Amino acid sequence: MRRSLLIALAGFLLAQGGSVSASAREAPDRAWPLYGAGELSPPEVAETTARLPNNRSEMAFNVSVPRLEMFRPARGKGNGTAIIVAPGGGFVGVDVGQGGAAVARALAAKGFTAFLLIYRTIRSTGDPATLPPVHEAEMNLVMNRAATGLPTQLPPFAGEPHAVEDGARAVALVRKNARAWGITPNRVGVLGFSAGAYLAADLAIGPKSARPDFVGLIYGGLRGPVPADAPPAFIAAAADDPMQPADAPMLFSAWRKAGVAAELHVYEKGGHGFTLMKQATSSDHWFADWLAWIAVRLDGTGKVAVVAAGGPHHRSCHGQPQASCR
Repeated sequence: MRRSLLIALAGFLLAQGGSVSASAREAPDRAWPLYGAGELSPPEVAETTARLPNNRSEMAFNVSVPRLEMFRPARGKGNGTAIIVAPGGGFVGVDVGQGGAAVARALAAKGFTAFLLIYRTIRSTGDPATLPPVHEAEMNLVMNRAATGLPTQLPPFAGEPHAVEDGARAVALVRKNARAWGITPNRVGVLGFSAGAYLAADLAIGPKSARPDFVGLIYGGLRGPVPADAPPAFIAAAADDPMQPADAPMLFSAWRKAGVAAELHVYEKGGHGFTLMKQATSSDHWFADWLAWIAVRLDGTGKVAVVAAGGPHHRSCHGQPQASCR
């Protein structure tokens, strides 16, 4: 059982398969702490990073100083929209590599002002192959639920409340500085993967002041109830996800039952943790589907406006993300 749990945890931490080699992670343009001096307890152990098996990505463990890293679009190419990337890692680690900085940099290349949220995690050994006891129990429940369908909704993970607090701080920080950063204040989204998708869903259904304007829930789990004024959601997963095989349709149904706009993509294959890594499956196209959905949601015509620091102006891109039109 313990070996199967370690394999399952790897799905929360790793991109499964792929032809992209994970070199040193993308460096941000700037970074900010989410809390001031003295607002959080001093760290009990030092934060560490580790390369994952097969060199697939880089994980941060024992994060006690949460922060937000910025990845800016090329000068003059910004579309006025911010996307905060919340990586996966089971709330034990944060995938700061392929599931974090690489996604943020890809979004910046498409004209978005992207941010990587490095949120607090529970205490661990820092070894990707070793589960803290509390998370071993959580993974037992995850795998039993995948087999039985019960409970319908998982209880919060041990690290989830603190991570959600950090997510709310991140949304507030981006909105506070929106104009200075060339962002329209009501165009701040959160794109979450696995544990980060739980975080994004929690924000979407939580207090209004912390709700993003749109969310991407990528191989995340059910969170509810969904209020009638929740933000629109893009939901994506693979049908062969071994840990959350039915959550994407349930998320979609919860959003639609509340009368809130949502779009669902369930790819035939892709497993859990596909991020941007290519696997020669239909899940390789989720990023293009996400960009197309955002373009239509934000403008209604498929056009994305360009916003420069200090004020907006508009440019038609004929249905393409801004960075792809010249």
